[in-house]
Amino acid sequence: MIDLKNTNIILTGATGGIGNSILEKLITSGANVLATGTNEDKLKSIKEKYENVITEKFDISNHSEIESFVNKANDTLGGRIDVLINNAGITRDNLSIRMKEEEWQKVIDINLTSTFLLSKNSIKKMLKSKKGKIINITSVVGHTGNIGQANYTASKAGVVAMSKSLALEYGKKNINVNCISPGFITTDMTDKINDEYKEILKSRIPLDRFGSPNDIANAVIFLSSELSDYITGETLHVNGGMYFS
Repeated sequence: MIDLKNTNIILTGATGGIGNSILEKLITSGANVLATGTNEDKLKSIKEKYENVITEKFDISNHSEIESFVNKANDTLGGRIDVLINNAGITRDNLSIRMKEEEWQKVIDINLTSTFLLSKNSIKKMLKSKKGKIINITSVVGHTGNIGQANYTASKAGVVAMSKSLALEYGKKNINVNCISPGFITTDMTDKINDEYKEILKSRIPLDRFGSPNDIANAVIFLSSELSDYITGETLHVNGGMYFS
């Protein structure tokens, strides 16, 4: 059991399937969590379910509001941000020649630019504490590519490259920046895939199954803890062996 007691954490995308599992693991580990999302009903349910969690409705696509959001989060967490988990993201799938510019831009704006701005402003706070960790949730398709997801794959590959740059820039300041790259995880999204295609996908996975949100949450807990203090600039692949870097 990893102990995250007195660790102050911001988690975006807390209302989704993976986000929920991450949140539950963080709470169980004793962390102080500020959980964000855009679904008020789900945020209310989170607040009712857990005692030591702060919920904040915030749309990370509002770039002009990110600095003030991080400032407020820092104050709410007692003047210190130990870990930022950039989990929120969207898809707008389409074949490239049919993809509208707005579909491209929306995904890049949220998945990449918002992640950068949240990281940038959190790093400013972490520099004052002389330590911190940033964990960016990417995707296996950011490494392999995927049909109909030129925008999504570009955004996730961009997050990986950006994270390496941030790791280089702030490693000497005791700030670790890493990525977790999920493969196919059992969520509402993958539940919509027809059974025949699911079997095709599973045939590409050496462990012969989809992962669970808990598999991602376990990796997050590890990278949030002192056990990962000598790891930075890395991508932890959680995909059942379907892709090796």
